[in-house]
Amino acid sequence: MSNPKEGSSPLVSRRRFLTYGSAAGIAGLAGCSGATGSQGSSLSELSVAYMPIYPDMQYFVMKEQGFIDELSVQVSGEVFSDGPSIVQASATGDFDVMMFGIVPAMIVIDKGIPSRITAANIQNAMEILARRSFAEVWDDSDTGKEAFERFESEEGRKFTFGTFPPGSVPDILLRYWLSEIVGVDPESAVDITPLSGAGPVRQALLSNKIDGTSIMEPVPTIAEQEDAPFQSIAWAGDFMPGQPAAVTLMHDRVLSENQEIAKEFIQQHKRATEFIQTNPAQTAQAASSVIGESVLPVETARKAIDARASDFISNPRNIADGADIFSSYAATAGKIEEPLTREELFDFEVYESV
Repeated sequence: MSNPKEGSSPLVSRRRFLTYGSAAGIAGLAGCSGATGSQGSSLSELSVAYMPIYPDMQYFVMKEQGFIDELSVQVSGEVFSDGPSIVQASATGDFDVMMFGIVPAMIVIDKGIPSRITAANIQNAMEILARRSFAEVWDDSDTGKEAFERFESEEGRKFTFGTFPPGSVPDILLRYWLSEIVGVDPESAVDITPLSGAGPVRQALLSNKIDGTSIMEPVPTIAEQEDAPFQSIAWAGDFMPGQPAAVTLMHDRVLSENQEIAKEFIQQHKRATEFIQTNPAQTAQAASSVIGESVLPVETARKAIDARASDFISNPRNIADGADIFSSYAATAGKIEEPLTREELFDFEVYESV
């Protein structure tokens, strides 16, 4: 039985694509973007799709510090508001590199677009936030299940989490934590309200419309700065070390036909990760410049860099175990047909070669 996917395109699924399996079929997909994507040609320009989110920090640094200018090809970046928009745009095969969440990356691969993850951008990125009043109940309860039951008994309703839509990285992480760590059924023990991005989650927290969330930086830092009555009750780094979040997905026409360019990009990605770790003030300025100072002031960006959930990395092997978990949950949620193997998801060789 097949499950319909949000934002599905006329592209064949990954399974049907593999059935076609010929070099001609691969060339047909790779050639959708014209001269830069044609079989056997050299790239004269590297097209990058990215999101204005904190976990894409490497791209902000590469752009603002001029690392991109050191590549042997020109780089054109296009910003998208969310992962599904990049998935939809990727159907034409126009992008050589995509920097977004690991679940959208899985969907792109599942749709039959020949591409693999060549770098991780961040790990352990999710915090589980809850109202301070509930955090006290949480600490006083013997189990998480008891805490949610006490909340429902006292409030006359279920605890409400508000986070990104079903199948997103924050949503999958939340459901994994509830079912595998807390030991409750996400469908019956709590209510999970889908919200369309970090902005709505932030507003819901500040206006006290939800009881908790699964979210990445800088939202926890913003909540703290605004003195919102929320605090962390769990961190992905404790219960899923190496939790994947944003990744760098690279089209096979770069990996197979333009390997030196692939290495150059990942080398600068790694350089950007090292820059983030050693130059937090300049990194904060870069993030604020790209995302927008009205959305992310430099002071907030700088404080968020010191947070435990700001664990920026480049090595894709760090998130391989977590990717196995996410792949299984993404399949259960109907985002992909079936769990993807590591071989289908990753190309470790590019990172290891630099």
